[in-house]
Amino acid sequence: MVWVPESFIDLIADETRAFAFLGTIMLDGSPQVTPLWFNVKEQMIWINSSKGRTKDRNIRRQPLVALTIQDPKNPYRYLQIRGKVVEIREQDARDHLDALSMKYEGKPYPDIPDQVRVIYIIEPASVSGMG
Repeated sequence: MVWVPESFIDLIADETRAFAFLGTIMLDGSPQVTPLWFNVKEQMIWINSSKGRTKDRNIRRQPLVALTIQDPKNPYRYLQIRGKVVEIREQDARDHLDALSMKYEGKPYPDIPDQVRVIYIIEPASVSGMG
């Protein structure tokens, strides 16, 4: 498995509140991009969303994705990651969302009734950095 170059490890650290921009493929083949929170566990990128959203439907149909993680201090420095969603799970997704919310907002995520949260685990296939 490929992994992040050492000179870009800071962008995926839990202390860094860098956003990821997730690219998925719509049913008609056009691209769809969403900014989102993420974290890393065991060289996998973990993201979280609600079941039924556009990115959820796109990932379930076509698990190939692309991510750009931009340095919050220097927008010209970023990571490009292409990979595949290798696991989709609802178990512990609410806890994962709270952990992400603590990282980015410093507080738990508000409860939204009837929302089903989902974790998507992405295995990187190609990683490159710029800047």
